[in-house]
Amino acid sequence: MATFITLATFTDQGIRNVKDSPDRFVAFKGLAEQLGLSVKTAYWTVGSYDLVLIVEGDEAAATTLLLKTGQLGNVRTQTLRGYSEQEFRRLLGGL
Repeated sequence: MATFITLATFTDQGIRNVKDSPDRFVAFKGLAEQLGLSVKTAYWTVGSYDLVLIVEGDEAAATTLLLKTGQLGNVRTQTLRGYSEQEFRRLLGGL
């Protein structure tokens, strides 16, 4: 199962409606579950990014989730594929 680390920033629309952010997260989590993904954690942050999300599951499903979320216009995202220590050791074994 793949791990995805998403860094999100609020758009102008998203920050205007920041009070709705926790409810939007509940909807995000529900959509993720419908797509067969697991949202491991979410943190609202202060700094360059407004949210950090950890999601596990299929790459195609994660891409669909993030595209659907982006269409709503509240956040812009950057997503990183994360590897556990064991996964990274397996990758290194092929070198």
